[in-house]
Amino acid sequence: MVTRNARIADFTIDQNPALGRSVELLCEDHVGTYVLPFPCRFEEGAWLNAVTEEPLGIAVLGWRYL
Repeated sequence: MVTRNARIADFTIDQNPALGRSVELLCEDHVGTYVLPFPCRFEEGAWLNAVTEEPLGIAVLGWRYL
């Protein structure tokens, strides 16, 4: 079983991605950590679903380019 810290190590946590670039997000909730199954973007200080353009209301731990 992969630990939380091991999963986070594969993602960028200390900076935001380039504007307009789609990324994969590592998120966390009361169940644990998981990677979202759709691309996301960071715009105007908020994470968005890159497909639907809707804001995400979840705790983002890190990101990585697709």
